[in-house]
Amino acid sequence: MAHRRFLALSGVCLLAALSGAAAQGLLGAPPANAPAGTQPGDSGAPPANAPGGAAEPATPPVGWSPAEAAPTAPIQPGSPTAVVRPFYDQVGLEIDPAERSHFIDPAKTVLDKSDALRKSGQGECLDPNMALDNADYDKAEIDKSLKTLEAINGDQAKVIVAFVISGNPHRLEWKFKRVDGDWKITDLLSVTGEWALSQYQCE
Repeated sequence: MAHRRFLALSGVCLLAALSGAAAQGLLGAPPANAPAGTQPGDSGAPPANAPGGAAEPATPPVGWSPAEAAPTAPIQPGSPTAVVRPFYDQVGLEIDPAERSHFIDPAKTVLDKSDALRKSGQGECLDPNMALDNADYDKAEIDKSLKTLEAINGDQAKVIVAFVISGNPHRLEWKFKRVDGDWKITDLLSVTGEWALSQYQCE
């Protein structure tokens, strides 16, 4: 009888472990280091992915509540994720002046200066596909591998975007601030490439 109880207990423990592994597999194992941004309280530039590392979204900082834990969760209208998604449906949208209303400083200032530089004929400052980590792309491949994780903390939010291009994982972080009830993009950081839109000097 004791042997049967032990087997039953072992089975329950195994099921619990498998359930946890399946849940973690939705967005993959959390990285060793969550990305560090440039907002107050953050320090330094975001770290790069470890060589050969998977393209899972980063674990949100302590105190942040994930609004979308699973990639299959419906996107809520007006949410930070809903603001980000069009930039992956149409490549290069982030440098389109017609979309500038989605941005505020520091990102907006950099984008405006880039526009002015382009109009002056002195060249380009920003890559036309920053949302794709400045990489060559295959849209079908991105659509297949794209995952997002949203975290909201009061009037600030982050959307982690992960995807794979030509077998190479990429991870970016979109930063948001709520202004008059609408979510506005304040910055775009590449965890993989270790760059931030706010650090560009378009002059």
